Amino acid sequence: MQLAELRQMADAVRGEIGKAVIGQTDSVNLMLTAVLAGGHILLEGPPGTAKTLLAQSFAHTLDLKFGRIQFTPDLMPGDILGSNLFNFQTSAFTLTKGPIFCDVLLADEINRTPPKTQAALLEAMQERGVTLDGVRHALSAHFTVIATQNPIEQQGAYPLPEAQLDRFLFKHVLSYPSLEDELRIVSEQGAHSQRHDPVALGLRKIVTGDALTAAVAAVNQTRLTPEVIRYIVSIVRATRDGAAFELGASPRAAAMLGVGARAWAALDGRDYVIPDDVKALAGPALRHRVVLSPAAEIEGRTSDSALKDILDQVEAPR
Repeated sequence: MQLAELRQMADAVRGEIGKAVIGQTDSVNLMLTAVLAGGHILLEGPPGTAKTLLAQSFAHTLDLKFGRIQFTPDLMPGDILGSNLFNFQTSAFTLTKGPIFCDVLLADEINRTPPKTQAALLEAMQERGVTLDGVRHALSAHFTVIATQNPIEQQGAYPLPEAQLDRFLFKHVLSYPSLEDELRIVSEQGAHSQRHDPVALGLRKIVTGDALTAAVAAVNQTRLTPEVIRYIVSIVRATRDGAAFELGASPRAAAMLGVGARAWAALDGRDYVIPDDVKALAGPALRHRVVLSPAAEIEGRTSDSALKDILDQVEAPR
């Protein structure tokens, strides 16, 4: 696939999802980048901001098998992965696959379940496979986790462990829509009581499996110059040296930021990465991988503001 075709495909996907989800262009761009980069994305936002519908529409438009898990305090790892059950007719154990065996997995309210159950996703997110009773089972080549969490309610919630957070390529913070977008939402979706799902809203399947595989191959041809690589590493290392952070980003964060920047550039029709690509993704790629120092928290600073200061200080290559 040529990069011009990839850009046209991305525009078609954005337009199709826009029929169901209004005003979430940034979210769609990051989700497309995550899929093409082989990563996962964590969506954080208040209830009613279309996180679930966005994930459903995304999977439907890309013609990917969709799975959903509603995370609750009593959820067990077997409810996610599946289990081997004894079949009395054949006198053998048969694998009953869990909902993780899909292409796009919506981990809804992922912070509602204990760390033991959250950890069931670690191997799948890192290696695209799960191990049950000593036997490894491969997942889809396009396996992508879209997790959601509510930043407001903390009662009955379990903060995601650092190892879990580090598996996500991006953490995207959703905000409320603009006045114009909200007027459109009420006008188009508030005037009827039909079920709000991709099929009911008339969304078409834009991308085939072969086309998505070709798009990923096209992204792999995007170049990272030594100057841009040094720029990425300088940003990540600055998070470890800055007084605003108690814990900086890891080497994995630098590598994943590079992978994401290549996909971001390819979606723009370029076969090379520029510093602006890195700047655009630095916040979503690093905000969940750093920990503010107590002094910075007392000053009322946020991870985003501290990262912005670093981007302002680190000189970009020309």
